[in-house]
Amino acid sequence: MNTEMENVSSAPMQATIAKRSKITLSFSQVALAAIMLAWFVVVIVPLIILFVYSFFTTEYFQTVFTPSLDTWTGLFASGRFEVTLRTLRVALTVTMIELVVGFPFALWLAKSTISKSSRAIFLALLTIPFFLDLSSRTIVWRAILGQNGLINTILLSTGVIDSPVEWMLYSEFAVHFGMIPALFPPMVLPIYMAISLIDDSLIEASNDLGATPAQTFWRVIFPLALPGVVAGFVFTLGPALAAWVEPGMLGGGFVNLLSSSIESAYTALRYPVVAALSTFVIALLLVLLAVLLLVLRRFGASGLTLR
Repeated sequence: MNTEMENVSSAPMQATIAKRSKITLSFSQVALAAIMLAWFVVVIVPLIILFVYSFFTTEYFQTVFTPSLDTWTGLFASGRFEVTLRTLRVALTVTMIELVVGFPFALWLAKSTISKSSRAIFLALLTIPFFLDLSSRTIVWRAILGQNGLINTILLSTGVIDSPVEWMLYSEFAVHFGMIPALFPPMVLPIYMAISLIDDSLIEASNDLGATPAQTFWRVIFPLALPGVVAGFVFTLGPALAAWVEPGMLGGGFVNLLSSSIESAYTALRYPVVAALSTFVIALLLVLLAVLLLVLRRFGASGLTLR
């Protein structure tokens, strides 16, 4: 009897809980749909417009809204193959340097025995470039790398060289040198976050089982840090492909990249060419990311073992 009464009394409560669950679920679905819609409008729609705009042409500094392949034909027939290779070389070189230097630094920052206050200071220092104007930072490198700059002054005063070194400025070296400090935080921070989430007991267990530091790194740390590596790769490679301040101010017009071509076309009011070049850069980035994912799938966590 008591059981029947309890069932009867709990029935309305269960119905209320079920109703609230349905309301909560529907609200979650609406919120998710709103977020996806906003993402589509803010990200996808502009890319679609950019792609469509690349099929128009320019005549007398005016855009002709007639579908045509002339812009793309001119893009591939204008000898930009060498510019594309140079852009890829610079972007990939900078990204790999950032990875080689940034991963050990992130590992040290995440797993060293430094105090929390010291770690917080280092993290705060990493965020400083985000608050500085890119042009101002680049001008500083011109003062350092120039013939009358800091490096040449020190080398001349110490007798290491007899005349100023000219190739440090207005060269690919200068472009690399200017990009590396600016793109160091986007590489380090995702890797640091991924390594910080690795349980120290896993590393200790690897050491207890007789693994060498190199084996522990390749079998435990690096596979678990791969999400951070991929994120850092994306956050570094994308800006490196699209960088235009460093090639312009440190390359001195001698280092022509795809971003330089985009700037020139924009200045000449050739907006369809700007759209086509921008679409091409985005396609390059997607291809490189696809290659990276294929490599990671082929040499994934199971394959990153030191035998």
